[in-house]
Amino acid sequence: MASSLAVCRLHMMGRGNLVKCLQKVDTFLIRNIGTNVALQEERDGCKSLYAVQAERLDQAERSVLISCNSRTNEKKFLKFLSTHGNIKKYFFYESYGTHAVVEFANRESVASLFEITTIPSISHESLVPFKSRLLTLRNLGLDNLPNQLSGQQSHSQTTIPINQLIQNLSGEESMDQQIISLTKAFQLTEENSRLRFLVCSLLKDIAAAFFPECTIKPFGSSVNGFGKLGCDLDMFLDLDGISGRDTKLLKLGMSLEYQMKMANSERAVTQSILTVIGECVDQFGPGCVGVQKILNARCPLVRFAHQPSGFQCDLTANNRVAMKSTELLYLYGELDPRVRYLVFTVRCWARAQGITSSIPGAWISNFSLTVMVLFFLQKRSPPIIPTVDQLRDLAGPADKSVIEGNDCTFVSDFSKIQLQSNTETLEQLLCEFFEFYSTFAFKRMSINIRKGKEQNKPEVSPLHIQNPFETTLNISKNVNATQLDRFVAVCQESSWLVQQNKKPTPSAGIKGNAFAPWGLSSLLLPSQVEGIKRKGKKRKWEPASDRIKNLLESLKNKNQ
Repeated sequence: MASSLAVCRLHMMGRGNLVKCLQKVDTFLIRNIGTNVALQEERDGCKSLYAVQAERLDQAERSVLISCNSRTNEKKFLKFLSTHGNIKKYFFYESYGTHAVVEFANRESVASLFEITTIPSISHESLVPFKSRLLTLRNLGLDNLPNQLSGQQSHSQTTIPINQLIQNLSGEESMDQQIISLTKAFQLTEENSRLRFLVCSLLKDIAAAFFPECTIKPFGSSVNGFGKLGCDLDMFLDLDGISGRDTKLLKLGMSLEYQMKMANSERAVTQSILTVIGECVDQFGPGCVGVQKILNARCPLVRFAHQPSGFQCDLTANNRVAMKSTELLYLYGELDPRVRYLVFTVRCWARAQGITSSIPGAWISNFSLTVMVLFFLQKRSPPIIPTVDQLRDLAGPADKSVIEGNDCTFVSDFSKIQLQSNTETLEQLLCEFFEFYSTFAFKRMSINIRKGKEQNKPEVSPLHIQNPFETTLNISKNVNATQLDRFVAVCQESSWLVQQNKKPTPSAGIKGNAFAPWGLSSLLLPSQVEGIKRKGKKRKWEPASDRIKNLLESLKNKNQ
């Protein structure tokens, strides 16, 4: 899917929990992380994904999204809104104009705000009188103010250009610090995460007209801890929480049931629900454009762009396995900080090298790449993370989950998981990742994170990665031989490059604030691996060697 629309500027009062967590482990990582005691301390403050979602959804229910004039005075804006209740958090950003997200301390403040909000007076158009928490602030007397922000504090919230990232990483003192800096530059911020949950809450207000007790939750990269700024917003319409599913006997041995429509299958129900919700989003949803109802896909969905937030959105209604996959990835990311750092680094490297793409095709997907990183970490000696089967064995009765015959059970209590002592640094792990997949027996073996070991391929496919829950499915079935060969070749080239450029040296040509690429930054330069053909012969790496030498020499001459 196309990347999301730009969210350019953002500001928030306070710092996010994820940012705080990463700051805590910076020094820890640089000093050869890995002991059980330290990792257990890092996990003590971890919340389950359900707890995080519940907290975020509650924040979203008490929030409004307001379109503002860029010349709005921040102090007057807050003073005006404060007359309706205490404001807990707020921030500004830009997407098709300036917007503000404002979280009140309670929902009564939102109701109070609605009492003074009016329907626009437009004579030349007919309006759909649908009221939502997406509002517009009308400022009087702004004509004489300068055409600039008046008191609003903002900072960039888009990912920096790859050339600037390479330059920034080249100025770091170690590869571990390069990896940490890359993650901080690309991960979702506290503000961006809040905005995603608010969009879900706004969509829920539309769906609630038909299903009053429904919820809409984000899943995938938006909440699993591996989301990159600009990633799509995947949403799940959850109807399982609707009350009345348990039979209750009333007086005289009688009970009552709701009369409901019947359908041929659960898929037919999902398609009917998304047809109606998609039509309402298209006709009544403020700011929702380009609505597509893709109902014949394996997982039916409604796709649209939400202009006020800048997100490209996918809404599904029966994708419970994907929700469990999101929870599993979140758990792995919380178990050891190296997991999240390595996934972000490998994903960024893969996109820079053209191994992954935002366009559907035969490329390796981000999900497949993430599972490959997890499998690699399970194969370390000792393992850094447990297998899915080991997590299942630790599960309690409340963790039991069987979805459409698939065993999706795994432990949710972090305190039950005891990790082994592995002290490998981020630099060591990244180098070993390239080595591991440079020699992996892709022709014969399948990747399986349930068992944490290779298994014979159950089907003919260039790349076989078993779905951790729907075990009969290959999540990388779309990948063709050409793309797999290119992945292996770039792994081999990257392994060589990182060995040759582990540390900055005077010969790299440093002058002022300009640094020659080294370590991780050298891996983000365009690769010379092109058109790999399967001839059964090992690739010679002299061209890559010549390329990096010529590049460093040219940079040195340029700086001089």
